[in-house]
Amino acid sequence: MNGAAITLVDVLVLRGAGAGLECLLLRRAAGGRCPGSWEMVHGHVEPGERAADAALRELKEETGLDPLRLYNLSRVESFYLHRHDTVTLVGMFAAFVDAAAGARLSPEHDDFAWLPVEQAKRRFAWPREVRCLEDAMHLVGAGGAGALEDVLRVC
Repeated sequence: MNGAAITLVDVLVLRGAGAGLECLLLRRAAGGRCPGSWEMVHGHVEPGERAADAALRELKEETGLDPLRLYNLSRVESFYLHRHDTVTLVGMFAAFVDAAAGARLSPEHDDFAWLPVEQAKRRFAWPREVRCLEDAMHLVGAGGAGALEDVLRVC
């Protein structure tokens, strides 16, 4: 492997396109980390797993959804974990799902909401999620990546 390793993934779940684009937010349940905070799909990359495969797995585990299309947003975020005194890298993805999609919650979440982009930006707990959503709007907000499709589309 060359370069730094992605150890976590964030998956922005989207339905619709353009002015009708909606973003799925999940609320963390009591008893886990950050209870009551709203976030996107988030999880660890398992040993030997590619980040894109982790994104697909976490999407299914946390929401029960399968994507119509998955995009690499060409963004990596980092953050400091003070308990371990390490910096971790997070690969950012966007998954488009069917316009009528609901969500099945995993035990780590107790609620979900489909929100328009501007409302989602205000509700996300983490600034990296807002940055990810802004990049997604620029890159795939029309429902696809246009001239960048061949580079950004994972499946």
